[in-house]
Amino acid sequence: MQRIQNPWRGDGLPVAGQAPLAHAADVTALLSKCPAHAPTPLRDVQSLAAELGVARIHLKDERARMGLGSFKALGAAHAIAREAAAGKTDDMRQALQGRVYITASAGNHGLSVAAGAWLFGARAVIYLSDTVPEAFAERLRAKGADVVRAGADYEASMQAAADAAQAQGWTLLSDSSWPGYTELPLRVMEGYLQLAAEAAAQIDTAPSHILLQAGVGGLAAAVAAHARHVWGDGPQIIVVEPQAAPALMEGIRAGHVVDTSGPASCMGRLDCKTASMIALNGLARDADVFVTISESDARRGANLLAAHGLLTTPSGGAGLAALVAGLELPADAHVLAILSEGPEDG
Repeated sequence: MQRIQNPWRGDGLPVAGQAPLAHAADVTALLSKCPAHAPTPLRDVQSLAAELGVARIHLKDERARMGLGSFKALGAAHAIAREAAAGKTDDMRQALQGRVYITASAGNHGLSVAAGAWLFGARAVIYLSDTVPEAFAERLRAKGADVVRAGADYEASMQAAADAAQAQGWTLLSDSSWPGYTELPLRVMEGYLQLAAEAAAQIDTAPSHILLQAGVGGLAAAVAAHARHVWGDGPQIIVVEPQAAPALMEGIRAGHVVDTSGPASCMGRLDCKTASMIALNGLARDADVFVTISESDARRGANLLAAHGLLTTPSGGAGLAALVAGLELPADAHVLAILSEGPEDG
């Protein structure tokens, strides 16, 4: 395990940029109109806490979120819903007729784009790299999306999607961000605030430690921003990445977004070699520590969760897997972590 303390904590990066939003009220108001929306449970897993040597572990369980099996259901679908709500039609099912949303995905973000597009009469085109399991492609097609295979990794598939968006005049809806592309990914990240707001309302006392798995960093940055809004400087926020894709850790070292490289990771939804600019800005301000975990650590974490009746993937349990990997916390630690997706065959 690699571990670094965040030197930018509190102040943020030297060059100020767009940071994540922290207030969930607009998201909650929009979701209240959606019949598929319901809060997900926060589980107080005492047996797991005892096994890992901490006082308490609360897990925000996103495996059934809006029928899509992942926290990502809150992201792209929320961004699309905002655009539909801004239209001037009374028939919301046709509010975005003629629009095409295109993205690259490691699976779950694409499902959210597909679901959001279908709800409001738009079309979804999802680019997948060669490393994304075919099971995700089948789930995307079942949601009405057109699936295109392109590129050896996530970054290559995103570039292909961006090129197609420009050539066709379609709307690129990425869950990452970069200079000149911030508005839609900011809204995607805003959707994740619902998860954080629910957890803050459900938990009985403030956590001492928050473990957040990260790919491009959208989930981690949104939850961290809301946690600071609700609990201030109290919780220690720890960001967990694959050793094969330490994009946020290396961005923190450099003080700006950098490209990283490495082999493909079993943590497929976290296997992103370049961080979101907005997410890095937010986490530089809000996170305390960045760590990386190995492939075996991630698998052991998923297996441990399964042994406690909490089936997920190495990606979905990666935050908690940091404890399996040797992250030392005090015996009285009260941990909040996120079970971000269900099993791939679920």
